[in-house]
Amino acid sequence: MDRCVPGEWGLGRTTRDGLDGGLSGRARPSRLAQRMASTVALLLAAFGPASAASAADGSDTGLFSTQVDESGKEEPAKGDLSELSIEELMNVEVTSASKKGQKLSDVAAAIYVLTQEDIHRSGVRSIPEALRMVPGLDVAQLNSNQWAISSRGFNSVFSNKLLVLIDGRSVYSPAFSGTFWDAQDTVLADVDRIEVVRGPGGSLWGANAVNGVINVITKSARDTQGFLIEGGAGTEERGFGTVRYGGQLSDDLWFRVYGKYFDRDSFAESQGSVANDSWNVLRGGFRADWEPESGDHFTIQGDAYDGTASHAIALSTLTPPFQSVGLDHSGISGGNVLGRFTHHFSKTSDAEVQLYVDHSKEGLLLDVRYDTVDLDFHHHVALSDVHDLVWGAGYRFIHDRLGAAPTVSVDPSGRDSDVVSVFAQDDITVVPDRFRLTVGSKFEHNDYTHPEFQPTVRALWTPTAKQSVWGAVSRAVRTPSRAEADARVNVATIPDTGGGVPGQVRFFGDHGFRSEELVAYELGYRVQATDRLSFDTAAFFNKYDSLLSSEPGTPFFETDPLPPHVVLPLRAENRLKAESYGVETSTTWSPTDSWKLHASYTGLLLFVHRADGSNDPNATTGEGLSPENQFNARSYFDLTDRLGVDVAAYYVDHLPANHVPSYVRLDLHLSWRPTDTVEIELGAQNLLDPQHPEFRDSSGIGFIGTEIQRSVYGVVTLRF
Repeated sequence: MDRCVPGEWGLGRTTRDGLDGGLSGRARPSRLAQRMASTVALLLAAFGPASAASAADGSDTGLFSTQVDESGKEEPAKGDLSELSIEELMNVEVTSASKKGQKLSDVAAAIYVLTQEDIHRSGVRSIPEALRMVPGLDVAQLNSNQWAISSRGFNSVFSNKLLVLIDGRSVYSPAFSGTFWDAQDTVLADVDRIEVVRGPGGSLWGANAVNGVINVITKSARDTQGFLIEGGAGTEERGFGTVRYGGQLSDDLWFRVYGKYFDRDSFAESQGSVANDSWNVLRGGFRADWEPESGDHFTIQGDAYDGTASHAIALSTLTPPFQSVGLDHSGISGGNVLGRFTHHFSKTSDAEVQLYVDHSKEGLLLDVRYDTVDLDFHHHVALSDVHDLVWGAGYRFIHDRLGAAPTVSVDPSGRDSDVVSVFAQDDITVVPDRFRLTVGSKFEHNDYTHPEFQPTVRALWTPTAKQSVWGAVSRAVRTPSRAEADARVNVATIPDTGGGVPGQVRFFGDHGFRSEELVAYELGYRVQATDRLSFDTAAFFNKYDSLLSSEPGTPFFETDPLPPHVVLPLRAENRLKAESYGVETSTTWSPTDSWKLHASYTGLLLFVHRADGSNDPNATTGEGLSPENQFNARSYFDLTDRLGVDVAAYYVDHLPANHVPSYVRLDLHLSWRPTDTVEIELGAQNLLDPQHPEFRDSSGIGFIGTEIQRSVYGVVTLRF
């Protein structure tokens, strides 16, 4: 629904040439220059003298990594800065790009892996905050508990072209097409890695994996033995704590259980007043892993959570002042259970079957509840030295129930839907160790648009052992949600349409709404230039068709509710097209054994057009909801073998569509291990600004964006 907000009834639109008021003109470069100068000064202060001292004394590193001893208990890792050297990072095994284990350097796709080291050393307290580090992702916080996260454009609170998975379990909302980030969490110390595939993933993962796939992968229970106790507080993080225990039931059976709670304070409104968007959640869960001598692997895991996420909501009314602000204290709760069994038939053949059941409840003005049952099977077999095949099938059943609110309603309130799918993908070795071709597709049948076909062709050329060139052409679709099919949203009120009669702009879903389509062309290059330096670059051209448009209909008169008013309808149709061009590049460099640097740049150009017959009054708004330029730089540095300092700087370009200026963000993280079992952390975020906005809502629901504040926090962690 990210296209249904006209703001005003087609009156006025900010162009990409500049922003209104104080956000445009000569003030922006001056402000940016001052912030960049402050960033450079802090980086030099943090790293200059310390780097020289560390290089001189040859101090050991590895302060922030953990390793597992013979009993499986976590303990601080010794030796290098990270468990993985740059060469090992290039060869880390990933699964999200092919549904089989594959070296990152051999993947013919734009993929980035956030390791446990990245998550820990950044000092982030949530999964969305960790995703800021990924090149090609646009991560913008709307308020204390809501994020807009997208890949390659079209950002929104409901970013409907990005598929998010946790341990292979989809958390994509069938109600509003997107991810409710306030409900996605786990013990961050138990996250093994986060794999992010930018670009289409529909040939493997199905519909809605249009611009990317995020897969959060947690550690096996075998690797999380013993106690982990964490507690802390700060200016925004008012209080948080985690208790996790891992044990062993037999020689081949491990388990862990956990509980965690946090209470986050409200952010501020632009004038400095409290925004009333506080957030608290209590969560618990378990995982067990059985690995018998046969080599099979059985996992069962589950989570349950309950909390409150508050929002300030702009409500459209038919009486003066025609807009009011309400507070929505949404209850969020849910639970899930997942079972996965992996069987090895031989060295060249293995299969996996996964079943999960998920229940979710989101307040979101109207009570949103849905239950999901998902069964997935896939089989990997090397047919010969030439053909390496992955194929599979899946079935998903969803039952939803949506309530009503002053500005939003859905008819019918409940609906059952199912999706049936099959896929196959063949890796064809054309020239051994030099050239490989991948051909595959997924075929799905859903209750909205019926059959969907999502093919891909990918090629990988490895001229040397340490460099690779890849290219791809893919098709992906974003299927309709309940919102586009059945929702009615009161978007805005016009005080006087003539004769003192108010008008209400209202968005209507349409059962004839079809899938949005993408054909993507990608090209990438990776190289490990030296033992201490690597580069990864991807470029893309995306061509979108049948995008959601909000088409004006014939106005009509209405007397219920009172007062009498004119309804100015907008109806969901598929009459927009778009093209996007972009480049994403990242580099990792270790100047010394105790210092590691990461940097990335993302450039994006997006152009949206009306198709023939479209009269969408805000067709090009989507062009200005994602930044054209982003840059981030991170530094992990060990002062001693037990004391380290980590700094991250982010530059994000302005968003002309919702009047958000560019900003530079600077985060600092310090960590000290006085003993092998105790760790003390101090963190500071948004150091350069008392507060600043990152995003404003364009979904039509009416969320009022608040401003992200400077914050500090402290954490004490015990491991034994």
